[in-house]
Amino acid sequence: MHLVLLTAWTVLWFAVVEPNGGFSWHYLRTGGELIYQGPSGDGGLNLYAHHPELQMGPVSFLIAGLFNPFPDSTGQFLAAALMSVLGLVIVVLVGRSAAWHFLGTGTNHQRLRRRVLIAGLAFIPMWIEVSVRFGHLDDVLTLFFTTLAVRAVTRGNAAGTGIWLALAMDSKPTALGFAMLLFALPRQSWLRAGLWCAGLVAVAWLPFFIGNADSFAATGFAIPNQPASALRWLGVGDAETPGWDRPAQAALSLMLGAIAVWRKRWTAVVLLGANARIVLDPSVYTYYTASVLLGTLLWDVIGQRRLVPWWSWLALIALYGSVFVVPDDSTRGLIRLAFVVISTTYVLAWPQRDRTRRRGRGRRGRPPATAQHSVQS
Repeated sequence: MHLVLLTAWTVLWFAVVEPNGGFSWHYLRTGGELIYQGPSGDGGLNLYAHHPELQMGPVSFLIAGLFNPFPDSTGQFLAAALMSVLGLVIVVLVGRSAAWHFLGTGTNHQRLRRRVLIAGLAFIPMWIEVSVRFGHLDDVLTLFFTTLAVRAVTRGNAAGTGIWLALAMDSKPTALGFAMLLFALPRQSWLRAGLWCAGLVAVAWLPFFIGNADSFAATGFAIPNQPASALRWLGVGDAETPGWDRPAQAALSLMLGAIAVWRKRWTAVVLLGANARIVLDPSVYTYYTASVLLGTLLWDVIGQRRLVPWWSWLALIALYGSVFVVPDDSTRGLIRLAFVVISTTYVLAWPQRDRTRRRGRGRRGRPPATAQHSVQS
């Protein structure tokens, strides 16, 4: 029943938003056409050298190109419908990952389903924002592949974790902030997972930089520093993206993710990576919040056991609701900064009860990814 309700909720939001959606789909449409061009011209391996404004990954353009045969409006509609469905798949995957993670702990699965439903009701509006209103296939794929990586972590699948994280990074470079999920695996799996991840990232990106050295220009692409950005509250008054900003985003997200894994709170890695992005990003597009909502969904459903997943709703209200009810840009920037500081502090420092005990098995000596198949009922 919870999936039926979430499906109806998705269809409702899709119907409301789709008529005025696809705000950024033309970027994906253009990249999807260019990437299939031959070596001559400004497409193919020359794509990033000639179009540094296309900040999506090659996997996103390869998949966007599958809609090339359709007329623009038809292709956009089909892409939006597919991306909307992936949002529901993500909710299902998170629920199943939680069920596996808590296997053998006496978890009440009816309670878990209710938690998935309540958190999913907050997640879906932001998913429709990124997938339908903006049509950002790159963010959609990044979050979808990251969810698959989380699923692989809970099952102790080293190769799967590395492969899915690589595909996330190959869809959009900002997924680098989720790389610490690799270290949520048992220590003996780190090398295998890391090699899979690094290898597939290299296969996807290196041909562009080797084929045309001017592709490095895409790494310096700048956007305006909006008055509502948290950067303004941090004292950064530059008109555009400072040169240090993108590396700082990556470094901060990796550092926070490493602390989360060290603190045995790996389910917060995605939330912390998304937080690092929005607190240091000069822009304030609402679709950025979808990454935060995936992070709160994972934290609320897998990282917690309380019935009410209040972090998901707090994120929705603070980061999305404030856009409509708070007119002052500076105040909205302060709200973004406050949410990042408070949520980051909570997931890393707030005392947590030990959730790692299985009935009749005592304390587990290894990460949740190593749940044994033999305890399935």
